[in-house]
This record gives sequence, C-alpha cells and structure tokens, in this order.
Amino acid sequence: MSSRFCILVYLSLLYLLSNKQGFLVRSLGVNWGTMASHKLPPKVVVQMLIDNGIKKVKLFDADQSTMTALAGTDIEVMVAIPNDQLSVMASFDRAKQWVRRNVTRYNFNGGVNIKYVAVGNEPFLTAYNNSFLNTTFPALENIQNALNEAGVGDSIKATVPLNADVYGSPEDNPVPSAGRFRTDIIYQMTQIVQFLDKNKAPFTINIYPFLSLYANEHFPFDYAFFDGVSNPIMDNGIQYTNVFDANFDTLVSSLKAVQLGDMPIIVGEVGWPTDGDKNANVNYALRFYKALLQRLAGNKGTPLRPGYIEVYLFGLIDEDFKSIAPGKFERHWGIFRYDGQPKFPMDLSGQQEEDKYLVGAQNVKYLPAKWCMLRPDAKDLSKLAKNIDYACTFGDCTALGYGSSCNSLDANGNASFAFNMYFQIQNQGRLSCNFEGLAVLTDQNISQSNCNFTIQIAPTSSSSSSSPSSSYFLAALTLLLLLFLL
Repeated sequence: MSSRFCILVYLSLLYLLSNKQGFLVRSLGVNWGTMASHKLPPKVVVQMLIDNGIKKVKLFDADQSTMTALAGTDIEVMVAIPNDQLSVMASFDRAKQWVRRNVTRYNFNGGVNIKYVAVGNEPFLTAYNNSFLNTTFPALENIQNALNEAGVGDSIKATVPLNADVYGSPEDNPVPSAGRFRTDIIYQMTQIVQFLDKNKAPFTINIYPFLSLYANEHFPFDYAFFDGVSNPIMDNGIQYTNVFDANFDTLVSSLKAVQLGDMPIIVGEVGWPTDGDKNANVNYALRFYKALLQRLAGNKGTPLRPGYIEVYLFGLIDEDFKSIAPGKFERHWGIFRYDGQPKFPMDLSGQQEEDKYLVGAQNVKYLPAKWCMLRPDAKDLSKLAKNIDYACTFGDCTALGYGSSCNSLDANGNASFAFNMYFQIQNQGRLSCNFEGLAVLTDQNISQSNCNFTIQIAPTSSSSSSSPSSSYFLAALTLLLLLFLL
C-alpha cells in the first residue's frame, strides 16, 4: 500500500473524528433553551450539536437528562443557576451542595466537560426592579469559592451573564469611549468585576442588535447589521458602522473606568429572531448571521478588542413556552425550528457557502397528519372571539402578530390557526378540537403561503435514543480497520 494512500486515509480519519461538517468557527457556541411544550429528546439535540460540529453549549439550568446526554462528548458546557435560586446560594453550604450535585458529579473521565457556571441570567435587568440586586454577588462568590474548594476552580469559572443595559454612554456624549456602568448598580458591578478578575473568570454579556430596532422605531435600520452604513458613528477617530461593535466597546470602556479594561469578555447571547415582529424574519436573520459568522471566522473583533471573541448564538431551537412579555418574537430565536429542522442556509465555518444548511434532528416522530380548523359551515360565530382567545392563551399564536409570518390570514384563517395550535399543544386530544362546535378535524394540510400550520412532535421518552455519534465513530473505525487491512 502506497504511503500516499495511507496519508489520505489517515487524514480522512482525522476529519471524521474531529469535525463532520468541516471547520467550525472556533469561538462559536450556542444557547440551548428548553422552554418548549414538546421538547426534542436531549440525546437527539446533542447529536445535532455533534453533527454540526458545535463544540460549546450554554444552558439555562443543569438538568440531569441534558447533562447525561452531554456526557462523553467533550462539548464545552456552561451550566446555569436560575435567578430564582440566587437567594438560596447566599448559604455557602447550599452552594457547595449545588456544586456537588451539578458540577463535580460529572467531573470524571467520560463525564461532562463543564467550563463555566452561569450565576443567574441578566439579574440586573431594569425590568426586574432590583429583585436580584443584593443576591447576585453573594451567589457568585459562594459558587466560585465552592468550585475552588472542590478542586475544580482552576478549570471551571463562575460568571454572571448580564444584559447590555448594565452600562451605557451619557446622552450628551453617546459614544463607546464614554461607556460607564449604570450609576444605580455601580457598587454591585464593581464588586462583581473585581471578583471575576481575582478568579480569572470572564465577564459575560448579552448583546441584541435586534432589540435596538424593536425598542426604537427611529433606530437606523442598517446599523443593526454588519454590512455598512452611510453615516457611521465617529469616536476619537474610530468609525463604528454597526451597533454590535459599538455596544461591545461601550462595555470595554465601562471596564476601563473601573481599572479592569483587559478583562476577558464572552458574548453569552447574540442572535436574530425569525417571527413575531415586522423585523423578525428569515431574510433578516440570514443577513445578520452570515456577516456575524464571517467576522468571527476572521477573528476581526471590535475596534477596542480586535481578535478572538467567544460568542454563543441565541438560540438553538424555538421555544413555544417562553414568556412573550418582552415581545412575541421571544418564541422564535432558534436557528432550528421547534422540531430541530434548520430554518435557513447557514455556514458555521464562516466561509459563506450559500446553499449550505445545518444538519437537522434525525428520526423525529410527529403526531398524525391531522389539523383542527374552523368549520366551513359554522353559523353562530358569536362565541368565536372567546374561543380564539382561549386557544391562544394555551397555544402559540405569536405568528399571527403584525408583520409576522401568518399576519396575512383572513378572519377564518386566524381562527383555524389558533384552533390548530391548541389542538397540537394538546397532543391532538379527542376533545381538543371542538371549541363549542366551531371546529372540525381535517386531514388536508391547511397551511397557506408562508404560514405553516404546525404538526407537533409526538411525545417521546427523553431517554430513548442511541449514544450520540455512534454511527459517526463507526464510520471512523471502519476507515481505521481498512487502513490496517490494506
């Protein structure tokens, strides 16, 4: 057997073992939220991560089934403590119990590669009215000290994912170099960043250019993206052509103001929703992600922080049980649909392959092909509004909103959409398509144009799934055997 052939087989083996989909942007991770009525089994989701070469994942809890599915994959994991548990972590004993139960129990050969613990999620958000103001730092301190005491503090760091509203620039000088932490939380923020620095932990920030558009109708539209604007912001000779760079560098300046300008920064969440608002659609999401991934692949960084930036996309899968208090788009942040299928072309290598789609969830089982709709012969419509309201209270009708994918439906279409969403949420239960005699079942797909009438995922046991990437390694093993046999 020629040495050239051996080298070819060897390189093919390395390719299979390292990255099935090619080279991923090395700084890239994803947020995996689970606030859905019908969750994909964790092992199916983990296989999606592996199939797409995603090697970092940020969670919002430390659920045992999720952690078990991640075991043995070597995917870097950020586990999390929800905000409602922060006050409990004021007790060092409780913090040590949490670390034992959710971190060190997975710290073994073939366990979970935990890299960070997220202490809370945006706890200083102004909408929370200081609810977690005095519980966040004690929780952070106790969790990191518990990690240190357990002997894993050198490799696992506690951090606090914060919303970008913890800092800003003054109205009379709205440039990144004038960035400062909010005056009402400056004491707490200084405590946190000094403790992070002492423990060599990163500052984690969530940046959402989409929300800049959503919150201000006068916000310059193109400034939310990365492909240039006609009137960039000038700051001491630096041009800012997009809000992501300006926001990130405002944080850098805020850290400099407390003498910690070199602190490592992680972007814990960044993304673009695909429904639920006039600016939330697939085309804008594609535009945003395409340029973002290209920048990450080139390690472009920002004017004040050129180079590598660790970034977690938000999010992985749509979540139809998320609160819509911030906006109806909240349930549509996923780069995958509710069923784990990709929404649009996306090249995670940043190499701009136009028609490349992510690998979707495999072997997804759906409920039968049945839809619930408004009866065509319905006569008494006096109770229709009440029943639509009921259906949308328990089902997800966010796609019906202004500028959303189903906004063009007529009144009958709106009713059918609402009835069907409730019917699917209820697993197509026998009594869930009645609505006081106004609804009827059909086996004809009643989707219209860009408006999809969902068939929900069939309920499954999250434990029923083969080991992640087993077929993947089988292919590699076959190649290895071939190498020795030839």
